[in-house]
Amino acid sequence: MALPDLNFVLRGPDGLSLLIGPPFVGEPRTKVEKLPCSTIIFSDDGSRFAVSTTEKIVIYDSNLVKDICSFAVSSAVAISFSPCGTYIQSFQKASGDQKNFTIWNINTGVAVLLQSKKAFSKSSWPLIQFSQDETVACQLVTNEVHLFDAKDFSKGIVDRLRFPGIDGLQLSRAPPSHLATYVRENKGAPASVCIFSRLHLASSQPVARRSFFKASTANMMWNQGSTALLVVAHSDVDKTNKSYYGESRVHFLTTDGSHEGSVPLSKEGPVHDAQWSPTGKDFVVVYGFMPAKVTLFDTHCNPLFEFGTGSYNTVRWNPHGRFVCLAGFGNLPGDMAFWDRNTLKLLGTTKASCSVSSEWSSDGRYLMTATTMPRMQVDNGFKVFKYNGSLYFEKKIDKLYEVLWRPAVLGTYPDRPPSPSTVNGSEQGSQKGTMSAKATVKPAAYRPPHSSHTAAVRAQLFGEDPESSGELSKSALKNKKRRGKQKEKKEVPDSESVDMNAAVSELNEKLESVSVSPNSETRN
Repeated sequence: MALPDLNFVLRGPDGLSLLIGPPFVGEPRTKVEKLPCSTIIFSDDGSRFAVSTTEKIVIYDSNLVKDICSFAVSSAVAISFSPCGTYIQSFQKASGDQKNFTIWNINTGVAVLLQSKKAFSKSSWPLIQFSQDETVACQLVTNEVHLFDAKDFSKGIVDRLRFPGIDGLQLSRAPPSHLATYVRENKGAPASVCIFSRLHLASSQPVARRSFFKASTANMMWNQGSTALLVVAHSDVDKTNKSYYGESRVHFLTTDGSHEGSVPLSKEGPVHDAQWSPTGKDFVVVYGFMPAKVTLFDTHCNPLFEFGTGSYNTVRWNPHGRFVCLAGFGNLPGDMAFWDRNTLKLLGTTKASCSVSSEWSSDGRYLMTATTMPRMQVDNGFKVFKYNGSLYFEKKIDKLYEVLWRPAVLGTYPDRPPSPSTVNGSEQGSQKGTMSAKATVKPAAYRPPHSSHTAAVRAQLFGEDPESSGELSKSALKNKKRRGKQKEKKEVPDSESVDMNAAVSELNEKLESVSVSPNSETRN
């Protein structure tokens, strides 16, 4: 059975284009081009995508690129699908008494939840968190967490958790068995993260708790299976003055209470990134002053493998958890290292300078990086790399706003291991490292603008013969004839060449025939 084609989207000033591939030969084929929009998102399974314009939100079928329905939401600031694609939530700027946050049922076109919100923050979006199976939905409000029946929002709030000072919330998605809450530091009291069992919220007793200082914000991440929680806590100020960007720590909690503490990091410095493997069995942390160190940990917080050090601040797992890319983007030069998690072998290294975004394809074989506006006003474009770091495709675009892959349900594409040739090459590449990757990329010589029109000038100055530039100018032709005549004068014909050996013999004979007295005086 043939696998479905990969798709990806490019969004620019003229709208979005949906393209097919890779693999492809030459340029990728276009499925739809210049579809007007200011925002685009895909559903988790990739079967639908939504675009927002100044007048409405339109839902499309990804295969047929045909609109399914639309909602009259003008200039939406943010939109988001629910995991199964049943609902879409939208936020727009407040205007008077108008309710600016809405959850729509895509199948019926009915608004199932309407609320008024004063402010919007990307860190807290989406405002309603759904479980993976869409059985539970929850929302963070002032000092409380509200839970809804995601199958029937008409029931209203079905459960709630009262927690004074709560500043962050994260629902475990698969399964939706626990809630994680965060409270920031306040008046000398430490920040704290608590884990609650969703089925026993009435008791208000956490099953796990971790308190810590030096934290103004926290990013909480559940593993697949909802058994462990990673917390990256960040403080804006480093009181030791060792880092301009503040301090950061990684904390680890389990739902059974067996572990509550900090992740043991062996190098001093900030935490740049921490990401769970899609399998939920291990996670990678990038930490320390540059060159940063990268370590793989298991679900008991034990170090499993050291990836070494490098200019890295980003971790990207492929959807199957087999390949992992370590990269240094932002203010770093863009170094990238591709590893096989199963064999813990380096597959290849490369570089993608000035990259703003990076994402794996849904089949886990390609990683795409992009340089986009408004962060980068020049050199916009995207690159597609294979899982071993080799460059597959590159394209420069004058103005590029966004690039993203079309997702797919896990299992749509098989989890394929590296090809034997890649494995053999990786063993050599792991020894040579970055040097071998750089040796294959030779920078091209600089060519000034309009260089193709300066052949006549080069011919006049350097005596070149511009075959493709047309006829020589009068001055260049005159100089060429003059140089030819000078060359003819300098050349000696073969008939007039002097036999040096004969000349030397004749001179010796003359000297022998002349007798000179040794006592003779030289007279003036």
